[in-house]
Amino acid sequence: MYLGDFNQRFGIVWLFFGYTLALHVLDEAGHDFVTVFNSNALLIRRAVPFLRIPALTQQDFMGIMALFLTLLLALAPLAFRGLKWVRGLAIPISAIGGILNGTMHILSSIYLKRMMPGVYSSPLLLLAGILLLRRALEKEK
Repeated sequence: MYLGDFNQRFGIVWLFFGYTLALHVLDEAGHDFVTVFNSNALLIRRAVPFLRIPALTQQDFMGIMALFLTLLLALAPLAFRGLKWVRGLAIPISAIGGILNGTMHILSSIYLKRMMPGVYSSPLLLLAGILLLRRALEKEK
């Protein structure tokens, strides 16, 4: 199957990652991620007092995620042009927002022996993160 040239393929994977991350945010929001996050933030604050992790409301969480996803998807036209700085930006976004995030949801669900918020969409997020990282690191032939 032909998916276009080098830049078009990167743009397609960028969009796939963005929409997968949006699905993951809906999965988290629908399964009360904020409660789990806030309880962990309080535990971390007690253990490491100088590290001020904020407590979030559902509105805070959705607002932050909506802003991030809007910015991510607004960069899609630049991703389709294959700009080097967008490819560079894709590396930490895919590694942290995709691979690490998806892996942590899966591993925490296994460790705690219960389905954590966001775990249903995590395998797809992990795949999208791997694909985006691979495309970002790929050299044009």
